[in-house]
Parts: sequence; C-alpha cells; structure tokens
Amino acid sequence: MTNTDRFTSVWDAIEDTPEEAANMKVRSQLMMQLKSHITNSGLSQADAAKVLGITQPRVSDLMRGKINLFAIDALVNMADKAGLHVELQLLDAA
Repeated sequence: MTNTDRFTSVWDAIEDTPEEAANMKVRSQLMMQLKSHITNSGLSQADAAKVLGITQPRVSDLMRGKINLFAIDALVNMADKAGLHVELQLLDAA
C-alpha cells in the first residue's frame, strides 16, 4: 500500500481483510442508526437501556461509538427492540 492508494471506505483502509471491513461497515451503519434513533427520540440513556434491553453503560458504549464491543446480531436485536426495521441488501462486488 502506498500513500496514493484510494479506498471506498475507511474500513477498507484500516481492516486487515475485506471480510473484516465488510463486517465493520455493517456494524457501523447499525450503530449510527441506533444512536440517531436514541437522540431523535429524546431518550435518556437509562430509558434507552430499558427499550433496548441492555444496561445504561452499554448504551453509553453505543453512543460513544465503541464498535468493537458490539456484534452484528446484538445490534440487530437492539434495532428490533427500538422498533426499527433492518433490511439487508447484497450487491455483486465491483
């Protein structure tokens, strides 16, 4: 890799494999949407914890973007509990 390499995502640049980058892209999208939902709903972290079925410290981790602490399945479960609909779209790689 040189200083002139271009990446479509920051995850492509910092992860070791394309599979790890793809995983991080999905996790980051889920986390951003959950954070946005909590913020836009005006929920306190304590109230968000009750809705999501997690502890307040976990909500704090979510709001602070601690992505390595969350698996995709946990984020999907939280989104469902928040009343969000998760869809997955698969496209052929370029």
